[in-house]
Amino acid sequence: MKHRLFPVVFFILLVLSGCLSAPPSGGGPAAEEGPAVRQFFAMDTLMSVSVYGPQGEAAVQEAWEVLTGLDRLLSRTSPDSEISALNAHAGDGSWVPLSPETAELLSFARQTAEDLPGAFDCTIAPVMDAWGFGGEDRHVPDAAALSARLALVDSGRLSLDLEAPAGRLEVPGMAVDLGAAAKGYAAGLAAQAVLEAGGESALLDLGRNITVLGEGPSGPSWRVAVKDPQDMERHLGVLSMRDQTASTSGGYERYFEENGVRYHHIIDPKTGYPAESGLLSVTVVSENPALADVLSTALFVAGRDEALSLWRSRTDFELVLCGADGVVTVTEGLEFDFRGEDNGYTCQTARR
Repeated sequence: MKHRLFPVVFFILLVLSGCLSAPPSGGGPAAEEGPAVRQFFAMDTLMSVSVYGPQGEAAVQEAWEVLTGLDRLLSRTSPDSEISALNAHAGDGSWVPLSPETAELLSFARQTAEDLPGAFDCTIAPVMDAWGFGGEDRHVPDAAALSARLALVDSGRLSLDLEAPAGRLEVPGMAVDLGAAAKGYAAGLAAQAVLEAGGESALLDLGRNITVLGEGPSGPSWRVAVKDPQDMERHLGVLSMRDQTASTSGGYERYFEENGVRYHHIIDPKTGYPAESGLLSVTVVSENPALADVLSTALFVAGRDEALSLWRSRTDFELVLCGADGVVTVTEGLEFDFRGEDNGYTCQTARR
């Protein structure tokens, strides 16, 4: 059994920023002093927060407190979290008290499910557990058992009272999993904490979710690598970013093999099986960290055509889509901010 995660830790990015950025224009904050850095484990991944400027240490501390605090609220594997309490009371009719942050994120996740029906649903947890992606016993589930679990997936039966705030799952056996949305939401709040603490320039690496603030170490922009989903030692290319988040989802992140077949963890809410959309990875770039996170998963499920259709209807995100057909599609907003590598892919630019 094999599985893999997608951390792009700060130290790799720092090397990339030094090697791949344009010559410094007046020098970024790194030209004067190094960053304050803290690495830790939260939300089931290795995280790193790096902040430049005189208030770097204070800003890192504030970000750490935000991220670890949200981990305690949102983890469904922690018995003391609010999500665990919500899941434990599914179907018993009781309203579970929630923090404003948990309620806000649940509302955002439910709205996303309404906006992208069949591509995303935060009540996917029973199906994830059927496959064993909530623990270590990963296996192909029995068809009848999977069908029963799939019937529990319906975020429309997640009731929220945002004034209380409180939540309720209407059917016994329902359960919420915010793994596809929590890191982005947390990145947004942590970035806000960094700025309020006086941080001048920062990189928040929350696994596959990378948020940058201000200038990069060697110039006006940060350089962020997008991994090649077919070879983790290579890159599809490098993004030039400032005050944005890049979130990547792909079937190579977590998977297992059974009888010679690979099964990844991104489940299609319509079928209950790992998504087969023709995409190997989706990278979403946005000024909204929560949006980048949730869309990277939803659009991986939806596929290239639906992803581009949604992009053409909005102006708040850009895409790098790597297809199983060997085509990398970059939306026009990244035309001058994404530098592809010569790895045998055919690159194309999508336009509105």
